[in-house]
Amino acid sequence: MDHLLAMRVFGRVVETGGFAKAADGLRLPKSTVTKLVQMLEAQLGVRLFERTTRRVSVTAEGAAYYERTRHWLAELDDFETTLARGSASPTGTLRIDTGGSVAAGLIIPALPAFRERYPGIRLQVGVSDRTLDLIGEGIDCAIRSTADDPNLVARHIVNLPWTTCASPDYLARRGTPQHPDDLVRDSHDVVGYFSARTGRAHPLRFADGERDADAGLSLTVEVNESNAHTAAAVAGLGIVQTFTFAAAPHLARGELVSVLADWQPAPLPAYLVYPADRRNNARLRAFLDWITEVLPERAGVASHFKPS
Repeated sequence: MDHLLAMRVFGRVVETGGFAKAADGLRLPKSTVTKLVQMLEAQLGVRLFERTTRRVSVTAEGAAYYERTRHWLAELDDFETTLARGSASPTGTLRIDTGGSVAAGLIIPALPAFRERYPGIRLQVGVSDRTLDLIGEGIDCAIRSTADDPNLVARHIVNLPWTTCASPDYLARRGTPQHPDDLVRDSHDVVGYFSARTGRAHPLRFADGERDADAGLSLTVEVNESNAHTAAAVAGLGIVQTFTFAAAPHLARGELVSVLADWQPAPLPAYLVYPADRRNNARLRAFLDWITEVLPERAGVASHFKPS
């Protein structure tokens, strides 16, 4: 038995809460994961999991074994990373999660340069506007707009400015608002963005100096994916408030027109977040260094952030 692999597999089952999820994350057959855990239990002489037809739960012995091996494996990974730093380039797979517009508009177009700099890193880019469990899903890092998860390390990488816009056809039909109050007064159609997790729509925000004003609109169309949100504006469904980088190509082609430019809210901070035990991973460090260099430029904003 590959004892080290069995320990890693056991840890993934604990973190994901199931053999099937662990197998998916490790890209191993479920039967292999089950066999490795069973062999580990036989070698240790204890049951690590209680299994029923409905659930898998870790035993007290399994929880104690997980805590000890988790720290040991993290130290081993740190040591291997230290050795890898002496090589020309880190190697292996890096799993990333990000939203649709950030992936399509910022990350993927710049990836050829990353691949040229780090040819040994194989990237797996998950694209979703849902907030995933990085530890449970085995994801190395994600780009998020919040840094409030105590289980994750967060590094600020960029501030993303907003643009409120609509298609020329829509504005020709309904008029161009000059003030946020015009949206309500003239009963403008607004395309909202709602959270896939909560189902609640994000309010439009407008700022004048230090004053924010929620438009208090009735949304006529709502979507929960960022690229579709911008596409709805291009289709003439109404006014949207989206990231400037997402609207920029359409603004340049005349497919969208910026409105209420003097009332845009403060930029949204974006963070790279990752589990603490991956902080010394060479692949993650390479990606962090790279993304903090290229993202501000691609987003059209300045940043003096330096990763620690």
